[in-house]
Amino acid sequence: MTRSRLSIKFLGTVLAGTAAVLALPPAAQATNGYFSHGYGMKNKGMAGAGTTNTHDAFGGANNPATMVWAGNRLELGLDWFSPQRKAQRTGSAPGGAFDLSVESDSTNFFIPEAGFNRMLSPTLSAGVTIYGNGGMNTDYKGGQINCGAGPANALCGGGELGVDLAQIVIAPTLAWKFHERHSVGVSPLFGYQRFRAKGLSGFSGMSSSPNDLTNRGYDTASGWGVRVGYLGRLTEQLTVGAAYSSKIDMSKFDKYRGLFAEQGDFDIPENWSVGLGFAVTPQLSVAFDYQVIKYSDVASVGNPSTNTALLGTSGGPGFGWRDINVYKLGVQWRESDRLTLRAGYNHGDNPIRSRDVTFNIVAPGLIDDNVTLGATWTLDGGSEVTVAYMHAFKKSVTGSSTMPFGGNEKIEMYQNSLGVAWGTSF
Repeated sequence: MTRSRLSIKFLGTVLAGTAAVLALPPAAQATNGYFSHGYGMKNKGMAGAGTTNTHDAFGGANNPATMVWAGNRLELGLDWFSPQRKAQRTGSAPGGAFDLSVESDSTNFFIPEAGFNRMLSPTLSAGVTIYGNGGMNTDYKGGQINCGAGPANALCGGGELGVDLAQIVIAPTLAWKFHERHSVGVSPLFGYQRFRAKGLSGFSGMSSSPNDLTNRGYDTASGWGVRVGYLGRLTEQLTVGAAYSSKIDMSKFDKYRGLFAEQGDFDIPENWSVGLGFAVTPQLSVAFDYQVIKYSDVASVGNPSTNTALLGTSGGPGFGWRDINVYKLGVQWRESDRLTLRAGYNHGDNPIRSRDVTFNIVAPGLIDDNVTLGATWTLDGGSEVTVAYMHAFKKSVTGSSTMPFGGNEKIEMYQNSLGVAWGTSF
């Protein structure tokens, strides 16, 4: 079979995979706020340190400039993600009547990913990366307390309490090697997101549109942004990289205009990263990334929950998330022509302050530290199987409740994920 026919066959495969991904319900994966710790199974095995890595077709999620170094690639993967969330209240008045301890029942999610890259010439490549964000996925049972109108959930609403936010981003990517050691790339970003809230009727008196606050089922939104990147191989051992993603300007969740600030607006935040890669020996390499995620620039996420304006207005309460810095360190060891091993450590700031604990019972994206392991095994014929494991250590935040009965509230979370991907060069 000729190379052109092979390319058409692989492109057809990845387009079919794209259609399958879009047909699936979006899933949640939150480690650095509600962003994943990494994109692409090889990068996940290195704690997400992917700004200088050129070993897969996930440059659209990490650094578009890497794609021209990756060659002709196809990647298809699936990640099992298991977050464990818990909320507690103590010291409420009168006499602890509103104290409780609840755990989220939503603990298993499956996140697909895909990447494709095609060399158009020795210095030009075109491809597409498909990846996801999420993490505000909680499901707490109702009926724990009585707020005066019968059994209620932790936030004095009727029935089960929780939210479900998930995002898929499709990033077609063009990369150009303008010098034998330097490249640039660009990825237009198409974002699609889905959201549902339930059990928030206790906040009806605080909403600018109480009929568009909770229990409206799923709503969807879409929008556009762009990611640009640079990669430079300064020496045979040292590689540097940088990538910037604009805010993805999303359409509004009309069904939840009474919940999210700016009448239901929920954009995907601006973020950027810089990275270093160093080949210590032909077998051992080390990668380090520094990333900034600008959660505070999205009003529905960054507005303090203590704002006194009505929910849904421009200055209305949000989740109070601050911008975070993320540090990613990954190592890779080429054990043999068949086997490559990986490990990593990821530390990110906690975006949630003590003042915002009550609102974030439904969205506890508060992980600080996680560790990763990964491996790739090359099969007969040249295709690869990659696995990646992540454990995020338990993190908690405690603050005074903003509910009328007061007391102290604590939210906590820990996570595990295990993913597998198949990839091939052609």
